[in-house]
Amino acid sequence: MLHLLLRRRNTQRQSTADQACKRPVTKHVTIALAFVTAILVFSGPSAIAAEPIKILAYGDSLTAGYGLDDIKQAFPAQLERALKAKGHDNVTVINAGISGDTTSGGVSRLDWSLASKPDAVILALGANDGLRAVDPAVTEANLRKIVTRLRQENIPVLMAGMVAPPNLGRDYGKRYAGAFATVAKETGVLFYPFFLEGVVAVPELNQADGMHPAPSGVAIMVKGILPLTEKLIAQAEAKHR
Repeated sequence: MLHLLLRRRNTQRQSTADQACKRPVTKHVTIALAFVTAILVFSGPSAIAAEPIKILAYGDSLTAGYGLDDIKQAFPAQLERALKAKGHDNVTVINAGISGDTTSGGVSRLDWSLASKPDAVILALGANDGLRAVDPAVTEANLRKIVTRLRQENIPVLMAGMVAPPNLGRDYGKRYAGAFATVAKETGVLFYPFFLEGVVAVPELNQADGMHPAPSGVAIMVKGILPLTEKLIAQAEAKHR
């Protein structure tokens, strides 16, 4: 009898000890799970939003910042600052502008320009085609090649159009502006009809040559294209989801 009472007491002690050991473990596991869940719930969307987005500003002197004393006043740099001011802290705008470049030059250098692996492209080529009176059919074909190549890489595009100098005549001006609009409509890319909207022919917004924007003119360009650039960013972010 005594033997049975001792065995029962030992069994009860062991059971109590086991329960005492399990309680802290269970409590710690519960806390850990709650912590992990909180991280997933509250940090998940932010992590997605924080994916870095690289925008390639692919253009000519209007993109490169020709004539400006400080490259930080060029279109890509001003656009990046404007985007960050709107809360797009994860966006970098790469300056891929070459002064004097045409749409033909843009076709030729596209492959090595894509080595930076951009998430989106602002295509702002064609101004020099107009200055050189290039056949609008050639400009259109080149723009189509560039956009098609970018679409093959699943890269969202925002195309900035241009207006021809008035001395080239009404017919040329219509066909020239139409080249940008036609490619944009065919391919479905975002389209900003006139890159220099609000800046051209306004002396105080341009440099002494009357052709290239001053920093204040660049700011007007940025303000005009900013809403579409935010749509471009949304398209780029959608690829990461």
